[in-house]
Amino acid sequence: MIRATPILLYHAVSNASTDGIADFTVRPARFAEQLDAIVDSGAETLTVSEYVDAIGGDRRALADRTVLVTFDDGYADTHDTAFPELAQRSIRSTVYVTTGYLGRSRGPGGLPMLDRGRLGELAEAGVEIGGHTRSHPQLDTLRARQASEEILGCKATLEAELGRPVRTFAYPHGYSSPKVRRLVHASGYDSACAVVNAFADPEGDPFRIARLTVRATTTASEISAWIRGAGGSLAPRTERLETRAWRTYRRCAVRLGIRPAVER
Repeated sequence: MIRATPILLYHAVSNASTDGIADFTVRPARFAEQLDAIVDSGAETLTVSEYVDAIGGDRRALADRTVLVTFDDGYADTHDTAFPELAQRSIRSTVYVTTGYLGRSRGPGGLPMLDRGRLGELAEAGVEIGGHTRSHPQLDTLRARQASEEILGCKATLEAELGRPVRTFAYPHGYSSPKVRRLVHASGYDSACAVVNAFADPEGDPFRIARLTVRATTTASEISAWIRGAGGSLAPRTERLETRAWRTYRRCAVRLGIRPAVER
């Protein structure tokens, strides 16, 4: 029996946000309730690389209930607000950092971003740090050289800052393609997260790991249901037709100088 794994995707955890990030900003009080739901479920929490190591070896090493907590972009509140709550409950996590945002007082949604000091503190405390490109582009619309510079440059910056290997990557906006996934693999990462909004398949592609987006409206009850394997479906092992069609549209739009609306 395949153990469908809920991998939670957070962005900001804050009482402040603007229209650009509001739908992806979880209030601290609600975040605490969601973490309590994880603890109450008895689920094991892992970093992404710990999960990949488990599914790459003996899959029986995975607990019957396993949940992963991930954050994209690198907001300062990941350190200031989310991490203390995670640490209090001994919940493991992975943070995907856009290196070009480091130290910005106003990032996406007008919120401050992690600086190098906060980044180092998270890593020293056992939080896994992953790559999320230099500038958060739609990688699957870029030429191979540009995409490679975004992927490799991010990895090099993080490894220089942290003094340790950076193993995992997350695609900005969740967008990838066979070419992009090959570039990520060739850059030395051994896993990569997409979005998909489905349960991760332990037997699926480790460079297209599915996650479930936690939105401002997501409740603790929904988190509990996901941990039980309810309220969602298992990620498909091949790309959906609509995914390929949407990528083709976005590529054409970019070449025509149009910037189509995208989710974070």
